[in-house]
Amino acid sequence: MTSINYAFPSAYNPQTGVSQYGMTLRDYFAAQIMKGLLCQGSNVYDLLAVRAYEIADEMMKARD
Repeated sequence: MTSINYAFPSAYNPQTGVSQYGMTLRDYFAAQIMKGLLCQGSNVYDLLAVRAYEIADEMMKARD
């Protein structure tokens, strides 16, 4: 992953001089995956985030 993709990018605000980018697409994918895993009844919380990011990384590779 060479560049960062944002799930909800926002434009540059000329009044404040700030660009706010929001969450990364990888984080968004992981959050959605975690929600799905929880709905399936997963209760191994310490492994849940690790697995969600592993899947999110595979999703990011698939996009390339």
